[in-house]
Amino acid sequence: MGTPFNGEFGTTPGSLSGLRVVEVGTSIAAPFATQTLGDLGAEVIKVERVGTGDDTRAWAPPSWGEESIAFLAYNRNKRSVALDYKTEEGKDVLRKLLASADVLVQNLRPGAFAKAGFTAEVLEEINPGLIVCELSGFGPTGPRAQQPAYDPLLQAFSGIVSITGQDGGEPSRVPVSLLDMGTGMWTVIAVYEALRRRDRTGKGSWVQLSLLQTALTWMNAVLMGAEVGNPPPKRLGSGYRGAVPYGAFPTSDGHIFISCGNDRLYRTFLAAIGAEDLADREGFATNPDRLRNRELVNATIGERTVAFTLDEMVELLEEAGVPHSPVQTADRVVKDEQVKAIRMFTPLPHPRAQDLTVPNLPMTFDGDYPELRLAPPDLGADTADVLSGLGYSADELAALADGDVIGLAD
Repeated sequence: MGTPFNGEFGTTPGSLSGLRVVEVGTSIAAPFATQTLGDLGAEVIKVERVGTGDDTRAWAPPSWGEESIAFLAYNRNKRSVALDYKTEEGKDVLRKLLASADVLVQNLRPGAFAKAGFTAEVLEEINPGLIVCELSGFGPTGPRAQQPAYDPLLQAFSGIVSITGQDGGEPSRVPVSLLDMGTGMWTVIAVYEALRRRDRTGKGSWVQLSLLQTALTWMNAVLMGAEVGNPPPKRLGSGYRGAVPYGAFPTSDGHIFISCGNDRLYRTFLAAIGAEDLADREGFATNPDRLRNRELVNATIGERTVAFTLDEMVELLEEAGVPHSPVQTADRVVKDEQVKAIRMFTPLPHPRAQDLTVPNLPMTFDGDYPELRLAPPDLGADTADVLSGLGYSADELAALADGDVIGLAD
């Protein structure tokens, strides 16, 4: 057992130090996976298009200075190689790079990497120990396998959008990259599993993941209910199917999220806000009663909570021991004392994004966060260094650059 947390956060190198990961991807799913592997110590080489690079470099605003926040958010602890691997010279470069690698993570459209000459058989020949992680939208087979897929599309397809938003209102997506980042997380888990398998067999694995599989995993209980004939769930906004009151309620200057998971907490909550008269009102007394009368109960409680300010509600419920949270906007979250206390955000010096801070990987080991070594790289910043390590001379690099096979940083 390690040392328990003592109130002082530090950083520590990850256990994947010495592992070389090559990313041939764009947007969020593959970059988030490889960023996480980089946070855990791996050397990550990001292969990007010559001239334009990862799509997220152009997803701005929002920006930090002149840099796309979308790119900054998913590409730290990496080195950038700008390479046109569709040319014969570029193919040769990528072959040598993959021969030196332990893991390849790619999220191109299904079949695109094979069409460029990197089939499963070719990759096996290049490097029998290579762990190949192929990320897609709908999965590798089936009638939709070749369709373009983005996080919101898969939220809609998988049923997530159908249960999000207010009942009677328009369907809503979860406005974060839930499936992209989730698939990135599963990719990291898969890499660890594949490494253990390689330790036993000496061979790599072909790992396939998809946004659809991630979505179906997040929806597992809802879909299991559908399998046995339960009707599709209603959209409940911030509510919860198993308890009332449970969700966001209005205050005079915001909203408070209240979680009364049993009748004792419900009565404690009513006492805290001076609404004891609702405790035994018909249709309000027990949780089954309140579930049957959800709309009336929620509306009635909202009429009581709106008489308080948000800060007053927080103070009352804190003192009473009722589970709650203010509904905070992002600007309040980054200034929150609890967020500061766990030091989730840390400075990461960048040549142009002045005072850049990024979120740590959400875990500590013996009180230390994984080490953040490298700021998100300029396009092609490491092309010369990485290719020199593969045996390319300065003259060969210059010739490749002149032919637009590679891109070199200014």
